[in-house]
Amino acid sequence: MILNYIWIAFFVIAFVTGACKLIFIGDMGVFSEMMNATFAAAKSGFEISLGLTGVLSLWLGFMKIGEKGGVVNALSRVASPVFCRLFPDIPKGHPAAGSIFMNIAANMLNLDNAATPLGLKAMKEMQDLNPDKTAASHPMIMFIVLNASGLTLIPVTIMVYRAQMGAANPADIFVPLMITTGIATLAGVIYVCIRQRIKLLDKVLLSVFGGIAALIALVIWLVKSFPQEQVEAYSSLIANGLLLCIIIAFLSAGIRKKINVYDAFIEGAKEGFKTAIMIIPYLIAILVGIAVFRASGAMDFLTGGMAHLATFAGLPTDWIDAFPTALMKPLSGSGARGMMLDAMQTYGADSFTGRLASIFQGSTDTTFYLVAVYYGAVNIKNTRYTVAGALLADLAGVVAAIFVCYLFF
Repeated sequence: MILNYIWIAFFVIAFVTGACKLIFIGDMGVFSEMMNATFAAAKSGFEISLGLTGVLSLWLGFMKIGEKGGVVNALSRVASPVFCRLFPDIPKGHPAAGSIFMNIAANMLNLDNAATPLGLKAMKEMQDLNPDKTAASHPMIMFIVLNASGLTLIPVTIMVYRAQMGAANPADIFVPLMITTGIATLAGVIYVCIRQRIKLLDKVLLSVFGGIAALIALVIWLVKSFPQEQVEAYSSLIANGLLLCIIIAFLSAGIRKKINVYDAFIEGAKEGFKTAIMIIPYLIAILVGIAVFRASGAMDFLTGGMAHLATFAGLPTDWIDAFPTALMKPLSGSGARGMMLDAMQTYGADSFTGRLASIFQGSTDTTFYLVAVYYGAVNIKNTRYTVAGALLADLAGVVAAIFVCYLFF
C-alpha cells in the first residue's frame, strides 16, 4: 500500500513540476523529456533485470549449498548465548528461540527466501507467549528492531546490482557496509535494551557489543592511517578474500554434510533465475516513476533544496544526490532499490554517489514493511516503541553510511 502511494506521488509531483516549468519558465520540451524518460527507463529496467540472471544465479547457487550444508544452523548455535540474553522473556527450549535464531542467521546470509517464513513462524510462536494479544511483547519488539537494523554478513543483492551496473569491483562496498550495518544494529539493540531494562553490562553482551565497537574503531583508525589509494586497495583485498573464504566454507560445509553440492548449486541457481525474471515488472514500474520524477526537475528541486540547507549549515554536499535512497528505504525496499539504481545510472556505479546509495540500500531494512507484515500476521495493533527503535537504527545507519563512505571513498 505504501509503495502504491509513493508511485502515484512520483507522477503527481512530476506533472505539477513540469506544468510549473512550462507556465513560469516557458520550458516547451519538459513533457517531451518526461515521456522519453519513461520509455528509456522501461528499456533500462528490462535490460538490468535480464543482466542480473547470471550473477544472481551464481550467488543464490552458493547460498543454497551453505543453507543445505548447515551454515544457518551453525550461526544459530554460535549466536545462541547472545540471543538468550536479548530475549530473556522466552523460556529456554521454547520453539520461538530456535525460529528467532534461524531467522537472524538467514538474514545475515541474505537468504530472504528462508528468513521471511522463519520470521513469521517466530512471531506466531512469540504470540503464544504474549499475555496481551493486541500489544507487541518485549521479544517481538527486539525481534523487529533486529530485523529492521539490516545486519547482513554477505550483501549479495547489492553486489549483484553493482556488477550489473558496471562497477569495476562490485565488492568494494563490502567492508564499509559491514561497519554501517553494525552501527545501525548496535544503536537499535541498545535502545531496546534500555527500554526493556536488559542488563547491558552482562559479560556476554558487553563482550559482544564492545568487540563490535572495538573492531569498527580499529578499522576506522587503520583507514585514517593510510592514503586513500591504499585504503581502497586493502578494502578490496579484504572484501574479495572474505567472500572467497565464505564460498569455500559453504562448499566445505556441503561436502561435510555429504550433500550433492552440484545439485544444490543448480537448485539455488534456478531460484536466482526465477527471481531475476520475477522482478522485471516491479523494477520497470519503480524506475519509470523515478525517471519521470527526475525528468520533470522535481529531483533537482529536492536535492537542490537539501544542498542549500547543507551549505547554510556548513556541511559537505556530496552525499545529497544519494540521499533519496536513504529516505525511501524505511518505506519501501523496491522504491529504495530503484533510487539506488537511478543513482548508479545517473552518476556511475563507482562514483561517490553510486557507492553511497549502495551502502544506504544495504545498511538497514524496510522498517514499515516489516512492522506491517510481521505484526499483521499475528494481529498486533499496539506496536508500542517498535517504530521508534527501528527508525533510530535507520538514522544511525544513514549517518554512519555517510561518514564511512567519506572515510573509504
